[in-house]
Amino acid sequence: MKPYRNIWLMYAIALLQGMVFYGPIAALYRQSAGVTIFQITIIESISLGLCLLLELPWGVIADRIGYKKTMLFCCCLYFLSKIVFWKAEGFLAFLAERIMLSIVISGLSGVENSILYLSDNYRTDYVKSGDKKTTETALPGKVHTQKIFGIYNNMQTLGLLIASFVYAVFVKDNYRLSGLLTVWSYGFSAVLAFFLTEVKDKTKEKAGVKEFTALLKQTLQNKYLIFFLIGVALLNETHQTITVFLNQLQYVRCGLSGTAIGYIYIGITIVGMAGVFSERLTRKLGITLLSVILYGAAFFACIILGVTVNAVLSVGAIVILRVSFSLFGPLQTELQNKLVRTENRATELSINAVIIDCTGIGTNVIFGRLADAKLLYAMLAGAVLCFAGFWLFMVGIKNAKKQIIQQTRKISV
Repeated sequence: MKPYRNIWLMYAIALLQGMVFYGPIAALYRQSAGVTIFQITIIESISLGLCLLLELPWGVIADRIGYKKTMLFCCCLYFLSKIVFWKAEGFLAFLAERIMLSIVISGLSGVENSILYLSDNYRTDYVKSGDKKTTETALPGKVHTQKIFGIYNNMQTLGLLIASFVYAVFVKDNYRLSGLLTVWSYGFSAVLAFFLTEVKDKTKEKAGVKEFTALLKQTLQNKYLIFFLIGVALLNETHQTITVFLNQLQYVRCGLSGTAIGYIYIGITIVGMAGVFSERLTRKLGITLLSVILYGAAFFACIILGVTVNAVLSVGAIVILRVSFSLFGPLQTELQNKLVRTENRATELSINAVIIDCTGIGTNVIFGRLADAKLLYAMLAGAVLCFAGFWLFMVGIKNAKKQIIQQTRKISV
């Protein structure tokens, strides 16, 4: 099988793994199986800590054994974890499921994007753009990798929407059935992983302790790369915290009902599929202008959320924040891949992920403390973080311009 066909397999895997049929009642499912909300938060904390501990070792392992084997192992373990979740009763069973999930998440981190990026780079033809800003895009393939990342993310979102519809119409209050349907979807995704083609060149260097230490040292000494990653993290985490947690407090503050909040959730999820347009906008506007727009939009969205109790303005601001993140995601993912300096791609991306996650831990503390005091403070903090994130992102990417050009010949920065 030609390596670039991996892209279509990865799309299908993303769609199936997005079909979490118990998603709308994840907390209720656990409660019905004898787990309290406090126990759920304990499990989540353990899971996050384990993900951080396993992130770097998994990057080294993936570069040594290959990306297909890593993807296959993780997809199979993902499938087994859903069986455990389906049958789980009590704290220990759900903890075991979450531990398995932490192994999978840390294992897939960097590997999914590496497979997509390298599969597209196996194409032998090139695309040219008449756009004056880009002049020539020497990225292999008929489809720009940034667009591929956007489609891949949207397939996961589409899977979630399909699962949510099936749950609402057919499953309803049958919690265990929702768990069983999720087992089936993840089982099919594991089967598809067997048909992937290896894209890592086995003749090139492999990651070991020595190579990992050198990469880690090189990354930590590159202050501009650190700036870039922290800048990315600040926008990502502001979006994550506000659109997943603080938005609900804002909706209640505006007097919205539970039913209205449910419909808004579906709408926001659909809006999140805007990431498919990221590549097209980057070509037309260039990285600098698009970044100004996205960070600026997120900044003003946070300001609006802080000062208003109007439901329409609040929902509109959440939509703006969601769209900004969705368009930014494929762009920053492609830039990270272009900044990889060695053949040990998964290891480098794992190091990047740890830096981003550690930044997220800090922002979570900031948002949590300020939200407890007053929601206004948390929203304004989001605006400050977006402003700081933009400055760090631009300083980092400007100084990384030479490396990116070497990777892609010409790019608008």
